[in-house]
Amino acid sequence: MSPTTFHARLAWLDGRWQPDVLMRVGADGHWAAITVGEAPPADALRLDGPVLPTLVDAHSHAFQRAFAGLSEQRDSDSDDFWSWRDRMYGVALRVTPAQLKSIAAQLYTELLAGGYTQVCEFHYLHHREDGTPYEDELAMAMALAEAAQETGIGLTLLPVLYAHAGFAQKGLRDTQRRFRTDAEWVWRACQRINAAGLPLVRAGVAVHSLRAAHADDVRALQALVGDADIPIHVHVAEQQQEVDDCLAATGRRPIDLLADYGLDPRWHLVHATHSTRDEIARIAASGAGVVICPGTEGNLGDGLADLPGWLGADVPLTVGSDSQVTRGWVEELRWLEYGQRLGQQRRNVAARPGRQPSTAARLFDACVAGSARAAGLDAWGLRAGARADFLVLDTAASGLAGLPEAALLDGLVFASQGATWAAVYVAGQRRAIDDAARREDFVATMNALWR
Repeated sequence: MSPTTFHARLAWLDGRWQPDVLMRVGADGHWAAITVGEAPPADALRLDGPVLPTLVDAHSHAFQRAFAGLSEQRDSDSDDFWSWRDRMYGVALRVTPAQLKSIAAQLYTELLAGGYTQVCEFHYLHHREDGTPYEDELAMAMALAEAAQETGIGLTLLPVLYAHAGFAQKGLRDTQRRFRTDAEWVWRACQRINAAGLPLVRAGVAVHSLRAAHADDVRALQALVGDADIPIHVHVAEQQQEVDDCLAATGRRPIDLLADYGLDPRWHLVHATHSTRDEIARIAASGAGVVICPGTEGNLGDGLADLPGWLGADVPLTVGSDSQVTRGWVEELRWLEYGQRLGQQRRNVAARPGRQPSTAARLFDACVAGSARAAGLDAWGLRAGARADFLVLDTAASGLAGLPEAALLDGLVFASQGATWAAVYVAGQRRAIDDAARREDFVATMNALWR
């Protein structure tokens, strides 16, 4: 039996380190109570290091883990997101459900090691290699669910509406044949996944992008979803070319156009790299959130999101691993801030002097606050009612050793390297963050795909 009571000498609560925190787990795997300033009772497990809440990985394409590291050579005059995408289709067009499960299991173990305990799968790889449905049309989605359950990570599956190849095009390219869906397919998939009642697995829906789902498609999905309390995710304004194409086809910028659909707090805009202040104001008024993926956006050369704009407008923020070139939130937060520093040639861009002077704390607290909605959960973090997920810091790790306690979060985000967690817990249960057999299976899958 796992312990139901934990004691932390230090825990990150309400934006600061607090001493002697007692954390009680209920029978449902959620926090029953968290109190500060309490001595540990006899039945409590005394944790070896300071405790942090975990984060939700709010944007993931699990199959792209099999492509990470395989697109870092250039043999033509130009290379950008669009040429990367065409090469990425090479794995998308041939991975099987069994291979996807192997890839996802390795990825989810790595995400746990990276401090994530819930992952939002923006899932558009649905059909057989020739584009026809599997006997069970959710075979690929169920492969992801099985991988999540084996590793013990929480999973929010987001079946994706993907109907067109571009703003001015009808239908998909042949290389996109495995992605084809309509609103009814997506809603049916969401309902089936939620009805299955799998532990730690839930579903929302996603719109791939405004270029891949036109107005009739989006409106049809909205009508089916109605007022159901589920997350709705969408790629938007990731690349400048997308903005230019949207302007040419509609006379509008993509975020501005998206806002016309009547967004609400269920909506989460993935990337939103190229925005105006007026667009940010419209999204802020709607209550929708934004998911920034700095590792992937840097890898693909997408550009820099207006982080000060989104934060200043109090738009809910999360981060995601996306293409899996980075798989831990520490690196995402580091590059979220470093991109701004490079672009603006100044330091501590995200900090709020006088209110929240720590850059790491500002970014981390914002992502903790945004995590529940992005994943379709009622609550998140170290608070009663949230799932009992947490991280135990290894204060002897590189970048943390010898730091004053008040600087531990800053040291974690801006000075650490390598493993920093002494333990990772999901629903009150400790999770493995390495698995040799799973890694061997992943290597065999990679050999089959790429030899």
